[in-house]
Amino acid sequence: MKLNLTNSVLSSAMIAGAFAAVTFAGPLLADDYFTIKDKELERPTGYREWVYVGTPVTPNDLNNGKAAFPEHHNVYIDPKSWAHWKKNGEFRDGTILMKELVSVGSKSGVSGKGYFQGEFLGLEATIKSKKHFPDDPGNWAYYSFSSKDHKTLSATAKPFAAASCNSCHATAAADDFVFTQYYPVLSAGKGAGMKASGGHDSDLRNSYVEPQKSN
Repeated sequence: MKLNLTNSVLSSAMIAGAFAAVTFAGPLLADDYFTIKDKELERPTGYREWVYVGTPVTPNDLNNGKAAFPEHHNVYIDPKSWAHWKKNGEFRDGTILMKELVSVGSKSGVSGKGYFQGEFLGLEATIKSKKHFPDDPGNWAYYSFSSKDHKTLSATAKPFAAASCNSCHATAAADDFVFTQYYPVLSAGKGAGMKASGGHDSDLRNSYVEPQKSN
């Protein structure tokens, strides 16, 4: 009986410990979606599981063959910052946006002519953090993990000089150094609550118009 009681106590303790681990395993800190050590950002993983906000592209074909950014830019925002954005309409301290650079591939498909994505070319990140960038405009910093030949990604990255990115973002971005005007998921979702997530059943019912009956 004593052995069974001991096993029972140990089992209960293990279950309680496992429950505590599950309960407190979630994000706790403002910068839980990224890690910066010695001013270098460790390359985030799993960002494709975050919230996708859009893919702008400015191809060479439409820019006299010399586009500054000719690639598709697939952009993702971390889940906690997305939740804050759709509730409060502002980017929280600790926001991180990831940007995949993808080449323009085929220009024709079964749907017709267009700009279709090709090969992955690079990876970049944008972070808002008072802790890490107290003196940068808006507390934003910008990183690139891409090699110059766009064939490899580094494990860590140093931030660009503030002036190299912030000046353009400061003058042209619609919201807090972010070009939300080019991302309808962000622009339409600003402070929109449940509607920002794709709507709610009640929203759909309220917008439904009964068809007129023919005589």
